[in-house]
Amino acid sequence: MNPISHAKFTRLNLITIGVTLLVILAGGIVRSTGSGMGCPDWPKCFDQYIPPTSVEQLPADYKEKYTAERIEKNERFAKSLDKLGKKHLADQIRHDKSILEHEEFNAAKTWTEYLNRLAGAVTGFFMLALAIYSYKYRKVAKRIFILSVLNVFVVGFQAWLGSIVVSTNLLQWVVTVHMLLALVILAVQVYTYHYARQLYKDRVVIVSNMGWLKVLIISSLVVSTVQIILGTEVREAIDTISKELFNQERATWVSKVGDAFIYHRDLAILVAVLNVLIYKIVMDKFGGKATELRVGNSIVIVLIVQVLSGLLLSNFALPPYAQAIHILFSTLLFTLQFYLYLLVYRTSTYKH
Repeated sequence: MNPISHAKFTRLNLITIGVTLLVILAGGIVRSTGSGMGCPDWPKCFDQYIPPTSVEQLPADYKEKYTAERIEKNERFAKSLDKLGKKHLADQIRHDKSILEHEEFNAAKTWTEYLNRLAGAVTGFFMLALAIYSYKYRKVAKRIFILSVLNVFVVGFQAWLGSIVVSTNLLQWVVTVHMLLALVILAVQVYTYHYARQLYKDRVVIVSNMGWLKVLIISSLVVSTVQIILGTEVREAIDTISKELFNQERATWVSKVGDAFIYHRDLAILVAVLNVLIYKIVMDKFGGKATELRVGNSIVIVLIVQVLSGLLLSNFALPPYAQAIHILFSTLLFTLQFYLYLLVYRTSTYKH
């Protein structure tokens, strides 16, 4: 593969990672503004390619129509869960009356959700282009080609799951799976980017052993993933509380969440400790302009922003901008941790 084509692929891969993170930010804005049900159908919005801006533009009897469509779609999804042996989840969907509740039309929420969908579509096109371009690697690095193509199918499944998120009215476990799948998509993108970049480079060799550093990074990845899951549960609890209080008494919402918030808050301390230890070891083992050290510096910056946004959320009545930043930087932290692990994994220890 010629150097120009190789450089173009790595550049496109990096841009795709950036675009994916922007989609996650858009999703965070949707969640923080309560716009998740701004469009009651999928992939169109109120049966239109360009969403309405006023009640007068809504389809006739749209509530009854979308309720019938939602019941039909959810029943198909429930039958699929039955076949997978998840009967309790299927029954949860069938008997949850809140799934059929409609929100009053709000043009701002509708357009927020619609722009989020457009951002997702743009990401899909970038990933399709990346898969097509990866064909050049089919002989020199087959895994880049295979993973890039598989990731397109994962994105397609993610888009379908997004429609289920809408049809189930933001059912908690579906939202959590949707978020975890976004992490999988990012991880594959980061892996293909790293593998392509290192393809024609010599393996880095250092004197000291890297075993403990690898263990710490893997541990931090696991803890960060659990933290993201807990954060999703906290967000769902906040949504429930806000509905019960008719979106009033915002300053009391955090105190009403319960154990999920306590676990999420306490686990943040472990995340911080692990990443500080990782940064110290990286500083000791890598110097100068080493990529590992630059990634370590980025992790510290992201961690600081993440902690500050968390403090804003818990102490200042959940400002929406802080919610979006918190979601973005938690995902960015996971991305950088995974990239650092790939860098460290390829580092060899010098043996005299």
